[in-house]
Amino acid sequence: MSHVLQHVVLPGELDHEVLPLYVRADSGLRVDGRRSVTIEPGRTVSFASYFNAFPAAYWRRWAALESVTLVVDIGGTADVALMASDPDGRAHRVDFREATTGRIEFDTPLSGFADGGWLWFDVAASSEAVAVRDARWVATSAPRVEPRASVGITTFNKPDYCVATLSALAEDRSLDDVVERVIVVDQGDRRVEAEEGFAAAASALGRRLRLVRQPNLGGSGGYARVMDEVDRSSEPFALLMDDDVHVEPEAVRRAIVFAAYCSRPTIVGGHMLDLFHRTKLYAWAEVVDEVPFMWRAEHAERMPLDLAGTDLREEPLLHRPMEADYNGWWMCVIPREAITRTGLPLPAFIKWDDAEYALRARAQGIPTVTLPGVALWHMSWEGKDDHVDWQAYFHARNRIVTALLHSSVPRGGTLLVHSRRVDLKHVLSMQYYPVALRHTALEAVLGGPEHMHDDLRTALGRARALAAEFPETADAPADAAAPAAPPWPDDESDMPAGRRLKAFTLSALLSAWFHRPRGLAHGIDVALDARHARWWRLSRYDSALVTAAGSGRRHLYVRDRVAARRLLRESARLHRRLRREWPRLVQRYRAADLTSSRAWAHTFEAAEAR
Repeated sequence: MSHVLQHVVLPGELDHEVLPLYVRADSGLRVDGRRSVTIEPGRTVSFASYFNAFPAAYWRRWAALESVTLVVDIGGTADVALMASDPDGRAHRVDFREATTGRIEFDTPLSGFADGGWLWFDVAASSEAVAVRDARWVATSAPRVEPRASVGITTFNKPDYCVATLSALAEDRSLDDVVERVIVVDQGDRRVEAEEGFAAAASALGRRLRLVRQPNLGGSGGYARVMDEVDRSSEPFALLMDDDVHVEPEAVRRAIVFAAYCSRPTIVGGHMLDLFHRTKLYAWAEVVDEVPFMWRAEHAERMPLDLAGTDLREEPLLHRPMEADYNGWWMCVIPREAITRTGLPLPAFIKWDDAEYALRARAQGIPTVTLPGVALWHMSWEGKDDHVDWQAYFHARNRIVTALLHSSVPRGGTLLVHSRRVDLKHVLSMQYYPVALRHTALEAVLGGPEHMHDDLRTALGRARALAAEFPETADAPADAAAPAAPPWPDDESDMPAGRRLKAFTLSALLSAWFHRPRGLAHGIDVALDARHARWWRLSRYDSALVTAAGSGRRHLYVRDRVAARRLLRESARLHRRLRREWPRLVQRYRAADLTSSRAWAHTFEAAEAR
């Protein structure tokens, strides 16, 4: 009996923007459906693409797969070459067939892929057009556990995205055997069931759809509900998914099947492609650096990658399997075994809950793998200003709490030094609201772990209420105008470095402390967009008109010497106290019951009683 590991798929229609993610051809092809393409006479098409090459190294390393078979249905006459790469990205031909109408198969051992490499196939049409249909990568060995999952979507006031995802999951019949349930945790007041198209999607999903309504407990509260339900069920996996995404259904299937084949319980994540620049991928694997205790992309200097212009055959970086510390919960498969052994998410509301969970699972012997060919489209971090809005509270608090729970470096290494620098950069940028939020977060951490479950219901409201005290959070007057910014580069190449950075920062700090700002009577100093609003640029001005990322709203930043002095003093005090009390806080947080089903059950009951 054969088991399909990966279908070769194509966009539903000839979408030239995303086509390079599926097939590599400049011209000469016609997409006939999700699994069929026609190649014009004399043309060659390569499936050395993100969605259709087979990540052999990952299957060999984490699933211990011995061999794989490529099956292709051909209509016409063509030359078909099975290709492979080595860990350095060098390609070579593995097998070759002169094919005529019918089915061809290539059996390939995976023993040589332990250190890296992909498999793919190229098709060259002869003097007539040739159709490639229903190509797939299959195995004769059975998975370790049955590939069945509940897909859990947490949504807050994005019913249009959510219904589109439900429709995509319902329409792809290949998911019927692997998706047991679709659990939607609706935490907003714009109800999913009221959205146009919901009734049709719900009818198609039938009994597989479960709609849960609860107060807004953030992403961690929604996913905790999904994971708790899966832990009480017979389904081997929970697949967590964001609401504001565009999904590739085949990627859902692949993630579940790969997780089922893994040699031991493994968290399997997908990549994030940019929702608005759809061939751009932001990280191949993500890690948490121990000393500053901060997340980052592996090989961050090479990310993001635009896969429209980066051919898999020409990018050696992508041919060695990368180790991941965690995967974002925009798309992530969690084994039920992991939930039983590790517990539910940290009550973080948003930010760091995915990273903290993976670190906790790793301590239980459960690794995380980000699998190439598994991805969805999501708004990128470049399109958000979440470090300067209400989310700054959760960024600061949850990073420190996660370090208290998992850092093995005394006092979190350089975390507290870095945290103070974040405060300083915001102050120099005239962004006083996020600094006040961060200080509220530090006070909460110092108060102990007991606040975290209660904060799920109250922190967001408090954070938003605090914004009223800071004029920079309001929309700028409609008639506000200012001179355009200088022609700064889109990257950070103009940022001072080395000794120049230290001298520049000291000078900017002294200016913020002693310089009497020029008032708005002389006009606003500069206008710039979020992409260019970096601290070393804003620190040169006494006022700035800044256009926010994503929303396009304009905000007026005005230098306030009194506020700057107060916040810098408070930052020094709080960080000194955190450093002094770190060992005691480590003991308190690690001893606290924050992630058990019992702790979450109390939170769910309390939230529903309000």
